[in-house]
Parts: sequence; C-alpha cells; structure tokens
Amino acid sequence: MTAKPRMRVKAGRGVTSAPARPVGAPSVPKVRAGYMRDTQSGVLASRPSSLREHRDEVRRVWTRAAGLAMDLLQNSGKLRGAADQILVDAVGNELQLNPKPDLSRFGYTREEAIAWVREIKAEWKVYAWNPLECDFRAKWTIPQQTDIGMRHWLAFGESVGVCQFMPASQRLPGTRTGTKMLLLSPQQLVQDTSEVEGLYQGVIHDAYGRPIAYRFEERRDGWKQKIDYPARDAEGRQIVMHAFDPFSSDDVRGLSPLAPTFRKFMMAENADDATAQLMFLQTIYSAILTSERPSAEAFEAFEAMEGSEGGKDLKNEFIGYFKAQLERAAESEIRLGPGAGISQLAPGESLDFKNITAPGPRHSEVTGAFNRETARALGVSYGGYTLDYEKATYSSIQMENASVWPLARRRTERIAAPHYLVPYSSWMDERIETGLTSFKGGIEAYRANREAILWAICNGPSKPSADDLKKAKATSERIANGTGDLEREISEDGGDAEEVFQSRLYWHKRHIDEGMKSPFERGLPSDAAKDDSQADARQTESETA
Repeated sequence: MTAKPRMRVKAGRGVTSAPARPVGAPSVPKVRAGYMRDTQSGVLASRPSSLREHRDEVRRVWTRAAGLAMDLLQNSGKLRGAADQILVDAVGNELQLNPKPDLSRFGYTREEAIAWVREIKAEWKVYAWNPLECDFRAKWTIPQQTDIGMRHWLAFGESVGVCQFMPASQRLPGTRTGTKMLLLSPQQLVQDTSEVEGLYQGVIHDAYGRPIAYRFEERRDGWKQKIDYPARDAEGRQIVMHAFDPFSSDDVRGLSPLAPTFRKFMMAENADDATAQLMFLQTIYSAILTSERPSAEAFEAFEAMEGSEGGKDLKNEFIGYFKAQLERAAESEIRLGPGAGISQLAPGESLDFKNITAPGPRHSEVTGAFNRETARALGVSYGGYTLDYEKATYSSIQMENASVWPLARRRTERIAAPHYLVPYSSWMDERIETGLTSFKGGIEAYRANREAILWAICNGPSKPSADDLKKAKATSERIANGTGDLEREISEDGGDAEEVFQSRLYWHKRHIDEGMKSPFERGLPSDAAKDDSQADARQTESETA
C-alpha cells in the first residue's frame, strides 16, 4: 500500500490560501454563446413578456384598438392624410377588373373568347357604377364600397360584407339584377366566443376549423338581434366576404394596422403639442417692459418716514413728481396684436424683445424619428406621410417608391380585390343562370367549371414615379429588348392590356380611314432612349450630387 504523503509546516505558520475577493467587486462572467444574452444593464430583463396565441391577443385588444384607431383617424389630419394615401396607393380611382377565363376547352376560338370577355367587362362597368344594381342599400357603387372597406380595414383591421340575391318583388323600379352587396361594419360582427359550438369572436367553425357562419348584431324594427349568415351556400358559392391580413395561421379576426403605431404616434403628437404651447407662451411674453419706478417697498418706506422731521414734505414732493410722470405716461400706450405699436414710453422705461427659443435644436430629429417609424408601420413613404421633401433627392424618392410599391400591390390583392371579386362571381352566376350572358356548353358546363371560368384579377393604380420621362423610356426599353411585355407594363400602369389594344386599334383605323397619319406608326421606342442615355446619366449625377 502506498503511504499517504505528509507535508511539514513550520510552527506558527498556516497553509496560505487565495486572497479573498473584496466585497462588491464585479465577478468575471463566463463567456458563452447563445440566444437572449442580456447586457450588463439588463435591458432584456427589464422588459417582461409572455407568449400566448395570437388570436387570443387579437380578441383581447380588438375593441380597444379599434376605438383608439377610429379616434385618431377622426382627430388627426396627418393620420387621416396617411389613410387617404394608403387608399389611393392601393385602389386609386377604381380597380380594373380583368377576367381571364380559359374558354378554349369549351369550343371558343380566340376571337370569340376576346369578344366574350369584352362583353363581360362592358356589362360589369355598368353594374359596378350603378348603386341601384350593385348595392343592397342602393347607395354606393362598387368603387365606393371598396373605399369604405379599405377604411374599415385601417380602423378595425378587417372588412366584412354579405353578398345576397334580392328577389324581383323587393327591387327598386328600373333594377335588372338581383345580386346585391351589403357592406357591414366590422363592429357588428360580435365578439362572442364559445368553444362548445365552435364560435370564436363571432365566427362559427366546423370540426376542421373551417368558417361556416358569421354572427352579426343588427338592429331591426328598433331591436338588436344576432343573426347568423352562412359563409357559403349549399353549392359552395361565397356569401360572406371577410378581408383581413392574418398574422398567424390560427387568426380569426384582423387587427388595425395602426395598432403598432399608437405609442410612437402619440409621443410625436405630445411633442408637437408641447412645442406649440411653448412657442405660444414665448410669443406672448417675449416683450419685457423695464421700468425704474419704485416698488411697493419704497412706498412703505415713505409711509414710515411720515412721522419724522421733514419726512412728510419729502413724501409729498416725491408723490407729486411720480404723479406727473404717471399723467404723462397715461397718454402713451403699447399695443400687442392687431395694429401693434408703441406711442411713447414713460421716463425711465425701456422695452426689450426676447428671441423665441422653441423648438429646441433636436426637435426635428426626434419628431423625424417618430414619423419614420409610424410611416414604416403604415407602409407609406416618409415623404408621403409628412409631405417633407426638403432633403429628398431623385434617388431617395425612387428608393422609397421601390420599397413601398410592393406593399401597395399586396394590399390591392389581399384587401381591396375581394370587394370586386366576391360580387363579380355572384353577378356572373346570375347572368349565366338567367341567360343574360350566353355560354357554350350550357349551364351544366358552367357549373362544372365555375372556378376556371370566373378566374379574374384586379389591377390597381400605376406605380408612382419621380420622373415620368425616365419611366416611359425604361418601359420602352424593356419592351424593345424583350425583357418586358405589354400586358405587364400596362398592368403596372393601372390599365388593361386588352382595352388599351382595342383603343389603339380603333384610333389607328380611324386616322387611316380619314387620310391622316396614324400616331402609332413610329420607329422602335428604344432608339430615343439610346440617344438620350448620356444626357440622362448627367442629369442623374447632378440630382444625386
């Protein structure tokens, strides 16, 4: 067995140990890699958070967020202007409905298919712009309903409507069609939730999570009633339109896009209010009158001297002198406001004007940061939100448009387009079923291929540009070198390629028939673009400098 080692220690001395760490000395943290590493100041720990289902969070704050958003839209000119900007970016004057049915399988030739689609477009225009035909209340056109729906989305986070068929006995005189769109306020969609019946925040679901009905609260004959509207009819046709932008796959209702902007928008509004009040105060009190007249303590001293020898005479002489000054000063005046002016100051008086120190030197930076965050959350450009183009250049505006334009197109397809496509589908069903529009193969062929026949897209307004000439040259160059086509370029410009072609063909033949030179007979558009390329480059360099 190995013996245990022993150590000899000199008497009077102990084994030395490591020196103790001073009390309060910072410990050396262990370096490690990983997510959620906090800073020494504990910035992450200072912000507690919890994780819950997003639809539960929407249900919790929906009423408060909708009320606050509506209040801000009604009382803020800046936010109302931003809402109108979002509306015109996504919708413009109206959306262009462009049906794209596949009619080749039904025996249509190319010319017959073009003529059939042209007829549908013409009839849809008449229907969509006549409130008697398209609106259940006979008040709004389809473009107006789209505008209202977009504003509902901004305030409530969603837009809801019901597409119904009105019998001939209930229609107004002069009305031909029975398909009507009833646009409802999202506030009428109840907040009730019952897991037993599959009801969550006003939407009833089946066992697979599919919406089968919507519960609205309506006022009928003076009484509030809860009415369930089926999501689709017995043949699968859509009845209820519910347009919103979900954040999670489990979302049932939408939330106002203004909700993330509330905090910073109100901070910016408070900063503007405080600055304005400070400027008002400094403007009112910036005129300072300095006088050598004695104060109240001096008059009290004269009262005390009255009992002494010669004090009474001195008091009377001073009061007489001061009275003469007051009588002279009474004839002069200082006017502030309308007709401002100074006639004469009393002896020993001087009038000074102080400079206004509000707003502070960093006011623009702070409010600019608030406005940029709000504009980013709303999906509009900073210049479009504030109308401040002081430091903007051609390149910066182009970059703003390039980043915001995809958001506008997305809103056109997700939020605005359903206000057209849902009534369009029901309107087409009525026309085919009643024989107003003929279809090869008959009603049975239409019913069997309904989705393919009703396929359509909606084109929004044209893409904004800081220089229309450069935009036109770029379009011409893409078409000439084969990287672009007329349909895409015209769609981005807010038009319909087929309508543009028919219009150009009509005016081309009209000019030729009248013995005039057609304006459409010219060389390749890329020729002019190549000739001016160097001039454009020099102009761009001067603008970005």
